[in-house]
Amino acid sequence: MDIQTIKERVITIQSKRNYLLQLLEQPNLGILRIDVNQALEEMDELLDEYKRTFPET
Repeated sequence: MDIQTIKERVITIQSKRNYLLQLLEQPNLGILRIDVNQALEEMDELLDEYKRTFPET
């Protein structure tokens, strides 16, 4: 996988993060709130790792 493909996928992931944040604001989320929180945490870790691996991007 080349760096351009990785960058494009990271951009896609970042856009999905915003959707999860909006979903988290829903009052009727119930027990799914735990899964959404977990997804956000893992996504943040992935984005941090990307930034450490490719600091120039």
